[in-house]
Amino acid sequence: VQLVESGGGLVQAGGSLRLSCDASGFFFQHYVIGWFRQAPGKGREGVSLLSLADNSVRYADFAKGRFTTTRGNAGYTVYLQMNKLTPEDTAVYYCAADLYGHFTFDEDKFSTWGQGTQVTVSS
Repeated sequence: VQLVESGGGLVQAGGSLRLSCDASGFFFQHYVIGWFRQAPGKGREGVSLLSLADNSVRYADFAKGRFTTTRGNAGYTVYLQMNKLTPEDTAVYYCAADLYGHFTFDEDKFSTWGQGTQVTVSS
């Protein structure tokens, strides 16, 4: 599986963006797809998890109530809808696949990563 993110860009505070994570191969049912982000000068942090086995989701505290991760109908795309964006959300956003379904933000469990897409929120 190869992952490609898209949908990043520049948006004003309070605005919205929808990121896409497209798989070149097939999403197997036991995968977990995670979204992560890395802000300038900071370490990478988990944003959300989506279990393809049962559509369970988990969000980081900062994402709860603002971000939503869903699966596309065809099954090969995962989205991250981001609303009420603030400048603190400025980061490179990555999607990643955990091929064994651990359902954790532990980056060591994610073996496949996309190249990232830049999200910049202006004040």
